[in-house]
Amino acid sequence: MTKTNSGRFFEDYKIGQVIRHAVPRTVAEGERALYHALYPARHALYSSDEFAADCGLDGSPIDDLIAFHTVFGKTVPDISLNAVANLGYAEGRWLRPVMPGDTLRAQSEVIGLKQNSNGKSGVVYVRTQGLNQVGEPVLDYVRWVMVRKRDPDAAAPETVVPDLADAVAAEDLIVPDGLSFADYDFELAGESHRLGDYEIDEKIDHVDGVTIEEAEHMLATRLWQNTAKVHFDATNREDGKRLIYGGHVISMARALSFNGLANAQMMVALNAGAHANPCFAGDTIRAWSEVLDKAETSAPGVGAIRLRLVATKGDSANFPLKGEDGKYLPEVLLDLDYWALIPV
Repeated sequence: MTKTNSGRFFEDYKIGQVIRHAVPRTVAEGERALYHALYPARHALYSSDEFAADCGLDGSPIDDLIAFHTVFGKTVPDISLNAVANLGYAEGRWLRPVMPGDTLRAQSEVIGLKQNSNGKSGVVYVRTQGLNQVGEPVLDYVRWVMVRKRDPDAAAPETVVPDLADAVAAEDLIVPDGLSFADYDFELAGESHRLGDYEIDEKIDHVDGVTIEEAEHMLATRLWQNTAKVHFDATNREDGKRLIYGGHVISMARALSFNGLANAQMMVALNAGAHANPCFAGDTIRAWSEVLDKAETSAPGVGAIRLRLVATKGDSANFPLKGEDGKYLPEVLLDLDYWALIPV
């Protein structure tokens, strides 16, 4: 009897199936320090207990994307160990800050299945929830993944494709208890730009770039306990390359966006996302953002800004995205739509 785990294949998933993922993970200041070493992350709310306290919080939370990657990593052995590609995200919300010392676990429900026409793989839709040590949800999101079939001749399941919202409505955004930007220190935050300084449809070139290194992306992926074979095993792909974890690209682009969006402090919703093209070691990531929407919240001095964050390899100054055929240009790596909290 085999004791090793070969992962689930497409025919192993059933609509309504709930999977409790191993292994709970306690996150602490070490994760923050290593995250800031891997990415040029400088948002003040996640860098300073004093700055966070002045904004009404008990201290500096763990970066939103640390929470996301940690929860995501829990799901990989059950959802995407045999994935061909992670295809997209929707309806994601951060529900409460994760503080140093919190323990995170994850569970997912299968909400959609669609076999591909080649009969060799299919798309699995899951809604994943991250929970802390007292069972409070800290985030939830939907993602869909293309997963290989174990047996190409296995019968196709009934097609179920969930009806997903294009974006999280502004009134459904969760502002952390006590958060206030009424006495926000723009000088210490690094920029003077408020919500009113941004215009819908405005595009911001974040200027800076970072070349992806093999060792760094593998270190990051191990940090999140992401076991997907394509990120580590160079024999898993015909081209002999390790695929960069898409979350590594998300974090790098978000960190680069500090230059121009230093006051877009907290990510509170993930509306949509696509890993448009594969990223490999040696690629230089640059980023630009487009302002999609703006909203007020009931918290003192706190507004919300909806942003499209695009990561490219090579030059980003011309804001490339899609060609005349409607497909992503080959230099586009990431197209991410999210809400962040920003001073008004």
